Amino acid sequence: MLTVTAINKAKPKDKPYKLKDEKGLYLFIQSSGSKLWRFDYRFDNKRKTLAFGAYPDLSLAEARGKRDKARNSLVNEIDPSEVKKAIKAAKQSLEANSFETVAREWIATKMQTKSESYQKNVLRRFELYLFPWIGKRVISEINAPELLDVIRRIEKLNKVETAYRTLQATGQVFRYAVQTGRTLRDITTDLRGALTPSVTKHMPSFTEPQQVAELMRALDGFTGTLTVQSALRLAPLVFVRPSELRKAKWADIELEAGEWRYLVTKTKTEHIVPLCTQAIKLLKEIQPFSGHGEFVFMGGHNPDKAMSEAAINAALRRMGYDTKTQITGHGFRAMARTILHERLNIDPHIIEHQLAHKVPDALGAAYNRTKFLEQRKVMMQQWADYLDELKAGAKVVEFKKI
Repeated sequence: MLTVTAINKAKPKDKPYKLKDEKGLYLFIQSSGSKLWRFDYRFDNKRKTLAFGAYPDLSLAEARGKRDKARNSLVNEIDPSEVKKAIKAAKQSLEANSFETVAREWIATKMQTKSESYQKNVLRRFELYLFPWIGKRVISEINAPELLDVIRRIEKLNKVETAYRTLQATGQVFRYAVQTGRTLRDITTDLRGALTPSVTKHMPSFTEPQQVAELMRALDGFTGTLTVQSALRLAPLVFVRPSELRKAKWADIELEAGEWRYLVTKTKTEHIVPLCTQAIKLLKEIQPFSGHGEFVFMGGHNPDKAMSEAAINAALRRMGYDTKTQITGHGFRAMARTILHERLNIDPHIIEHQLAHKVPDALGAAYNRTKFLEQRKVMMQQWADYLDELKAGAKVVEFKKI
């Protein structure tokens, strides 16, 4: 019989060799120095070898325990190699059907139309709030009370909106699991109304003409860098998402045609922004400064880097605005949406298309980048002219509906 002392003293040789224990167990010592546990046996008159693991990760006592289990299988006329294969297959099946595996698979296959940042946010919520508790659980074995207990951990952190978003995404994972045969039903439907009611928080914005007039005058008076000045003054004229504004590329802008065409990162759809004469003038003013690079609003003096994500809001704060309660870079969208409809009587469908929102029409067709394009061109110029009138203190004029 082997001893721990004999095993520790064993040194590698030019050729692999065995240190025998008893009842078929031995230590196979490779030329590299690795010490591997092996068990030789016969089944159906065939000689077979079973690998147990490496020493010292698997101790002598543990190796003998595995040998004895294998011998018990042989007594019951069961091949221990087949037992090992079955255990491995069962483990792989559990891993393939775990909540974490299914969730990662869903993100990789079903969220390709979403922006990279959106996908990362969803995955991050799973990694923080779900995977540590139910990630390794077989998805079909997770029940509603168990899931609710995990989601309520988020609520207790005073992150009610995050709890709702996480539960919503979890429901999509369960529906994907149903579609791929990993579970029978979406248990999140049993949790409707179980969470604390969520209060929707809208981005702060100005929607009264007097407020907008003061804002427009403040934008004109901002004394920051040319890059931030130009971005601030262009923002209300195009009312795109802040990330799309700061990453605007000269290659996507046709000044002669008066159009800015780009891919909306949030929805992965192509979008057209008609440029009013005021916007074209602004872009022509900054073109000598950044036109040699990729981005319209470049970061510092680096033509290959976009303006900082925090630049717009930081500038608004420098101007004295509270970006939590008054106006943000994203708030220009709400400002335009509200005033265009309520003050200028623009058809909401035209506004929503210009905002690049997916709004199905009567036939069920989603957003179309060219739909209402001519009307949108007229609307964008009317909007810019209206802002100029407010800035100048002129009387607010109601435009006819397009």
